Amino acid sequence: MQENINRLRAEIEAYDLTAPEQLEQFRIAFTGRKGQLADLFDQLKTVPQEQRRAVGQELNQLKQLALEKFTQRQQELEAAAQNAPADATFDYTLPSAPNALGTRHPLNLVREEMVRIFSRIGFNVAEGPEIEDDWHNFTALNFPENHPARDMQDTFFVHREPGQTNDWLLRTHTSNVQVRVMESQKPPIRSIMPGRVYRNEAISARAHMMFHQVEGLFVDEGVSFADLKQTVYYFVQEMFGQDIQIRFRPSFFPFTEPSAEIDITCLICKGKGCNICKQTGWVEIGGCGMVDPNVLQQSGIDPEQYSGYAWGMGIERIAMLKYQIKDLRLFTENDMRFLRQFEGVQLG
Repeated sequence: MQENINRLRAEIEAYDLTAPEQLEQFRIAFTGRKGQLADLFDQLKTVPQEQRRAVGQELNQLKQLALEKFTQRQQELEAAAQNAPADATFDYTLPSAPNALGTRHPLNLVREEMVRIFSRIGFNVAEGPEIEDDWHNFTALNFPENHPARDMQDTFFVHREPGQTNDWLLRTHTSNVQVRVMESQKPPIRSIMPGRVYRNEAISARAHMMFHQVEGLFVDEGVSFADLKQTVYYFVQEMFGQDIQIRFRPSFFPFTEPSAEIDITCLICKGKGCNICKQTGWVEIGGCGMVDPNVLQQSGIDPEQYSGYAWGMGIERIAMLKYQIKDLRLFTENDMRFLRQFEGVQLG
């Protein structure tokens, strides 16, 4: 036992600790749970009883020697690393790697441009809740309970009571804001309502369950369909150019009468016919019409004194035509290859 202690002391004193990796080797070899010192402590029970106390003290002194050498050298190496001169091989004058910056989303670009266009002719911006009650989303807009027109829009219901009309839902259009504006303001009213809407539809290149709309409302004395047409002409030419043709097709919406669909020249094929316009040369951009007297009356406006027009357009549809994008899903996939194309784009 004494020979083993003397041999181990000599190894500890002579062990070279010039590199950090040698510290870990030293710890494993001598002070670790499976090191040589641990083996000697296990052999202590074989030492005669009368010698065991003295041998134990000597082993403790040896262990203390190993720990002190390890700790001292560890501190010296850490201090040397902190005070070491900078790496002379690294060129600190090199430029840093640039941080990638985001770009304006095309839907935001188009929305802001639409707001600017209509603000120039006196329209202000109104906003409303995305979670709406049945009254403002349907009933006040001339959708009676169980009316077939409600089937035109597949709705996400948040809370629905069977046989009741106090349902809560994700709004299917921003027309709910039109009702809230008419309830809270007296004519003349000239507002646009941009926002996100939801419909329970299958996602494809031409449809999505979440999209964006901009709707407009003008209520005053003597408002006619001619005023509506001139407003649409102005917007289309400001957004797409003076050479774009426009047509109105008779249609049906529960909250307007008469109603029409708005078509413009297909910007992809310039009116020659393609798969986007289904070979017609025309592309629909929205719907419009004169506000139904029932809607005015239910919102607290006298239809005998006032009249108004309303229109609605999908921001995605306008953006697809403006930038000739053929897949609606690109707007929500966050593909950087797609989004980087709009870096530096300025409208208006």
